[in-house]
Amino acid sequence: MVGMTDEQREFFRRHGYVVLSDALGADEVALFAELYDRDRRDHPAVWGQFGQQWVNCDALITSPRMDEVIRHPKVMAAAEALMGGPLAFGEICIRHMDPYSGEPQQGWHRDKPHWLGHALRMDYIQLMLYLSDVDESTHCFSLSPEGADEPILDKAMQLERGGISDLHGPAGTVALFNVSVLHTATVRRTTAERRTIQVYYGHGDRPYLSNCTVVPERLWRDHEDAAVRAFYGKLNRKTRRYVQARDAGELGDQDLVLRWCKRYDLELKQANNHARSESGDDDGPAAGGMEHGDMGE
Repeated sequence: MVGMTDEQREFFRRHGYVVLSDALGADEVALFAELYDRDRRDHPAVWGQFGQQWVNCDALITSPRMDEVIRHPKVMAAAEALMGGPLAFGEICIRHMDPYSGEPQQGWHRDKPHWLGHALRMDYIQLMLYLSDVDESTHCFSLSPEGADEPILDKAMQLERGGISDLHGPAGTVALFNVSVLHTATVRRTTAERRTIQVYYGHGDRPYLSNCTVVPERLWRDHEDAAVRAFYGKLNRKTRRYVQARDAGELGDQDLVLRWCKRYDLELKQANNHARSESGDDDGPAAGGMEHGDMGE
């Protein structure tokens, strides 16, 4: 499958993001919205508050069919074309923003430093999927466009040079962006909810991104397709500890699994909230930690 048009590639190179028009069919958008709504209804205890957002980063456990979002053929093809090689799963977080009556907020940040060894200076790429209509009257995702050949600036200088692009669109809008580009969730006064699924993809030979998401054994160990096992096979510390707990007989049923995930996020993430070193040691960033900025995303 052709991943990108020449025009889309050039837009991404010049701006650090691209919108994939018509990447999802109406039936797919409806299915993914149903999965999202069912997850919030059936597993509220797993969702934790992070700023103005409610987040579940263990959706591969609570909603196994989220794998269909992560490995959607059109999204994967586009991400692989931009990354320039095989992808590795990094993280999935499904996020909810409630109506809000306070002061508007933004928390501009970069998730990771630029990787200068890559043609687009991109270590990780993120999928942003809207499952609700987003416009000027709702919360939205915003970024400051940045070309791959432009000097890397601090926050204030980048905002002055690049300005701000707000991502607006109907439910089903799909965008990919370089997580090193300055971005934020824009919190607005609104009576509307915002629903998103957000997925990080990395390079197959680079360090894992974070300790946000447990990858179940069915994907990295037991899946019949070797390519799927490889894609999910970059195990973060949270997944390795999950496997240890499984092997020790501590996780006998789904309820125990979910409680373990919640306990990990509450008790361990802040103690481990520092970047994984390039040397490949066992220190990794925290689950749902501040590597994603004050406003999440």
